[in-house]
Amino acid sequence: MAPSYDILIADDHPLFRSALRQALSHGLNAEINLTEAGSIAELQNNLDQRSDWDLVLLDLNMPGAYGFSGLVLLRGQYPQIPVVVISAQEEEPVIRRARDFGASGFIPKSSSLEAIQQAVQEVLEGGVSWPSSGESAGPVSDQEKNVSAQLASLTPQQFRVLTMVCDGLLNKQIAWELSVSEATVKAHVTAIFRKLGVRTRTQAALLLQQMELTQKA
Repeated sequence: MAPSYDILIADDHPLFRSALRQALSHGLNAEINLTEAGSIAELQNNLDQRSDWDLVLLDLNMPGAYGFSGLVLLRGQYPQIPVVVISAQEEEPVIRRARDFGASGFIPKSSSLEAIQQAVQEVLEGGVSWPSSGESAGPVSDQEKNVSAQLASLTPQQFRVLTMVCDGLLNKQIAWELSVSEATVKAHVTAIFRKLGVRTRTQAALLLQQMELTQKA
């Protein structure tokens, strides 16, 4: 009997999610159960409901994410779940940083269906899958490692509050979006600032922006 795997696809483009579903529904030596998420918030909701996913396929550019921040959150809060990054940005530094931030693989969005199937199969079987183009880039900087560790210390709810703060939302707006009290948001912001070692919203935003894809080590 073929093994069964539960895979969570996190990408904000419905057409690409459909292409992934087509690639993974056929051609793998397994029964594949797919669930889709179009934002970091939807991804977190799925992870809140269950944490035994066999694989997360993660787009770096999606609502609620600042570059690698979504990957850092996943690796910090759900280290047992393998994550494969899927991105249209295929430059060596992007691939290398995905690897150093804890991903199990990287699939360029320009890949053929066969290449996607092979990469996913390798990771499901316990391996890793990396394009050769990412091998020559240098390591992540110490500063990026420190920022990654700080972000990974946040709870999923604190991470959501942080991204909203960095998007310029006021505490009362965040409270409305999350259906919590303004006092709860203030408590989250205080805890976030303490964990990140910052004092202002601007400093928090600048720190989070270090996770952007264009950052060079």
